[in-house]
Amino acid sequence: MRRVNRHAWAPLLVLLLTGGCASLPPPNEQLAQSEVAVRNADEAGARTFAPLDFRRAETKLAKARTAVSESEYETARRLAQQAEVDAELAQAKARATKAQKSVDELRRSIRTLQEEIERKSAP
Repeated sequence: MRRVNRHAWAPLLVLLLTGGCASLPPPNEQLAQSEVAVRNADEAGARTFAPLDFRRAETKLAKARTAVSESEYETARRLAQQAEVDAELAQAKARATKAQKSVDELRRSIRTLQEEIERKSAP
């Protein structure tokens, strides 16, 4: 019986492992989630209130789409995930900024009402 050198299997193993990576499916679901996140951030006002984070999300999403068209699915998946996180951050910042503006407006209104009350109650 002939004994096979175990090192002879190494190139075959490398080929199988790298071949498995090439057969990854396109990250369509992740791209869709990222697109929804970017759209939600835009609707929340992120383009105005968190423009840097929003622009970063749009850029990464565009790069993810390009990677898919070039069959670089792992890169596309990673970029799409990053775009989703950036979009969610932009959305959170936009909502926080809007909420702070509302609080500031309420405080101004309360101050105005207090001044009016003081004026009317003064002799």
